[in-house]
Amino acid sequence: MQLSETVFILAIPFVLSRFGIKRVMLMSMFAWVFRFWLFGLGDPGSRLWMLVLSMFVYGMAFDFFNICGSLFVEYEADAKIRASAQGLFMIMTNGVGAFLGGTVSGMIVDHFTVNSVINWPRTWFAFAAYALVLGIVFPFVFRYEHAPAKMKNTAVRPVQTFSDENSD
Repeated sequence: MQLSETVFILAIPFVLSRFGIKRVMLMSMFAWVFRFWLFGLGDPGSRLWMLVLSMFVYGMAFDFFNICGSLFVEYEADAKIRASAQGLFMIMTNGVGAFLGGTVSGMIVDHFTVNSVINWPRTWFAFAAYALVLGIVFPFVFRYEHAPAKMKNTAVRPVQTFSDENSD
């Protein structure tokens, strides 16, 4: 998975400038759908290749969402609230989102468990369906127009250090 993450992290500047944040976030959501679908169909026997492919897809699913989401907050939030906006993004994704995701996914696994046997394909397909619904709803609720010229002007923002702040 680390190789996949490395490949997709390196691809982010190119993909983001070409497709924009909205499409890249959609790519990540549909990558989650595909990954969960692969888990639902894969097995450690004859369909091991599906599980291996899901590891590669993970890089797109995870990095495109988290890294691009952080970059979006970085470029769109006013400088005065940027740190707070980044903190809110992290709390919503890795705090509240992770807590709710863990809780709800546990309930889904329990729902598909009969006599202590988990029906993993149905469980993974339920997760895929959820990600699919999010991918369908997202373009309607996230209203943002991609401006490639703006991306070029803000692609490399100089890092402000403490010495820069006090050099008045």
